[in-house]
Amino acid sequence: MLSLKKVSAVLLFVMVCVNFLKAQSLENNVHIIHPVNLKDVVIEDSFWSPKFRVWDTKTVYDVFDKLEGKYEPDRQDLINEKEKWGRTRDAFLNFDLVAQGKKDINTHDGPPWYDGLVYETIRGASDLLIQHPDANLEQKIDGYIDRIAAAQAVDPDGYLNTYTTLTRSDKRWGTNGGDDKWQHDIYNSGMLVEAAIHYYNATRKTKLLNVAVKLSNYIYTQIGPAPKLNVIPGHGGPEECMLKLYELFKQHPELKNKMSVPVDENNYYSLAKFWVEERGNYGEANGSHARKSDSSYNQDHMPVLQQQTIEGHAVRATLLATGVTEVAIDSKDPRYVNTANNYWNNMIGKRMFITGGEGAIADGERFGADYYLPESAYLETCASIGAGFFSERMNELEADGKYMDEFERVIYNNLLSGVSLSGDHYFYENPLTATDHTRWAWHDCPCCPPMILKMIGALPQYIYAYDSNAVYVNLFIGSKANISINKNTTVALKQTTQYPWKGKIVIEVDPSSAKTFTVNVRIPGWSQNKENPFGLYYSRVTESPSLSVNGETIHVTPVKGYVAITRSWKKGDKIELNLPMQPRLISPNDSVETIKGKIAIASGPVIYGFEGVDNPGLNNYTIKDNSTLQISYKPRLLDGVNVIAGKTSNTDNDQTNFTAIPFYSIGNRGQVSPYKVWIPEK
Repeated sequence: MLSLKKVSAVLLFVMVCVNFLKAQSLENNVHIIHPVNLKDVVIEDSFWSPKFRVWDTKTVYDVFDKLEGKYEPDRQDLINEKEKWGRTRDAFLNFDLVAQGKKDINTHDGPPWYDGLVYETIRGASDLLIQHPDANLEQKIDGYIDRIAAAQAVDPDGYLNTYTTLTRSDKRWGTNGGDDKWQHDIYNSGMLVEAAIHYYNATRKTKLLNVAVKLSNYIYTQIGPAPKLNVIPGHGGPEECMLKLYELFKQHPELKNKMSVPVDENNYYSLAKFWVEERGNYGEANGSHARKSDSSYNQDHMPVLQQQTIEGHAVRATLLATGVTEVAIDSKDPRYVNTANNYWNNMIGKRMFITGGEGAIADGERFGADYYLPESAYLETCASIGAGFFSERMNELEADGKYMDEFERVIYNNLLSGVSLSGDHYFYENPLTATDHTRWAWHDCPCCPPMILKMIGALPQYIYAYDSNAVYVNLFIGSKANISINKNTTVALKQTTQYPWKGKIVIEVDPSSAKTFTVNVRIPGWSQNKENPFGLYYSRVTESPSLSVNGETIHVTPVKGYVAITRSWKKGDKIELNLPMQPRLISPNDSVETIKGKIAIASGPVIYGFEGVDNPGLNNYTIKDNSTLQISYKPRLLDGVNVIAGKTSNTDNDQTNFTAIPFYSIGNRGQVSPYKVWIPEK
């Protein structure tokens, strides 16, 4: 019989082997690819280009103007506020008051994260400037930057968070009895850093970047391993921002000479890792370095690198997950790769709504339990966008098309539902059923419009990706791009399509000279009867995708979501992909009790809904699982959409016609109308 000591040794050896094999498996998953630089891609698309014209000429100005207080309140809380103050709130007034030396005056316009919303809007606007140069917008942002810099200049440390300075200046970072989950000191700082990087990339101006570097240097002196403060961000997101600052100076060391303060990019990397790895580590054994847990609400219930599921506040969680993935991309550390996969697999496989929405529970704006997916769920716009950014980063980490399947689900459904077709009204929540859901011009917590701008600003660069010997076609959006795969190979791509209304996609491949390399074309899961990679939802299409090069058929057998076409490419080569856009019925997994026995409708990446204005008997509708569905394009409806028509039965078993429209277009016809996505199956 083996002694206890020998048994323990054997078990330890087995555990080491298991962990080694697991690490090797994770390492095999890692395949780093890179999105295309924004300046190297231009969208020319019948679906997206008109939307960008609205966002670039109207939405970005609308958000900035409303942050300045230029809005007429259309919600009772803001109406009451205007009556009380005699004016609307102004985010920039906060910076001006701090610049005047005001402190602890117990007044602050807007919520504590209003600074962060300004910075996020600057980030989104900066990306739009790259695609759509606009001297007036650039001048407007320069004026804002002057006011931000003036506010920082009064503090010798370079500290900047207007809410804390104006209401509780002795509680920086949530210390001394404060709470960074509310104050957003670190979150706002991270968003400032990100805005500065994106504005520099757009304009090569360094004023805001100097502000960001000075603040980041100060944060590094204050927060970190003992004897520094054991403080984590009260809101996920700054982790990725600090990594971006690290990458900026790592890739462009000459930029350090333009800074007014010293730069050590490794400090920013250390901060990002500290903020990830100290979640769940409260330092109880060291009183000087102890802190209280922020609980699962802030993903602080246990060490991040041990977490198996995605928990808590859905925006905080998805932004933290994006930061974890960014570290994994940079370091290939299997602990980070494992955690990123744990988060994503749980989110997509057990907690994602059919539109790409995230966050089932209004109380705490948080994820629900596995398979808890009620139709009336909260589904904050920001959470779905955070999930979209997370999925895109996972694609960069592992070069797997399933991640872009879910990114695509977000952008065609929950992202677009968050902003009106007119570009100046918004949804905070995106439930899948409602009776009186209305868009607003401005909100007490208007976090969604800046997040929308961040995503739409970045969107063009995600159409394509590349590595050292391949390009990846990730999204089907009419566009032109120039991609340098390596020192010897530059490729021009031109994509022409009427997606998502039609399934034909033509990609012209034009290398600088005849070269052998690979073009990876994503084949969406939904086009292969795989609505969800984990079986959370099911659907069936009777047609199959087809693919050809110069008219020669390519067998469609995707590996990790792509068909890899390796050949000697020359000017004039054309890839043609045809995807089945027939309407399909979607059913939930049996584990989803809240929508069991119900059916949703989709075509391509677009999820459809039933709006009462088209369907007066909506509450009594049922659909057969073999219903015949017809799809047709209506150019004068909702800026041009495909509609799906079919037959439904009511409670008296009478047949009537129904009309379904894209989910994102609901609530755009000037009247409050009930709607549903899931309809009972007869």
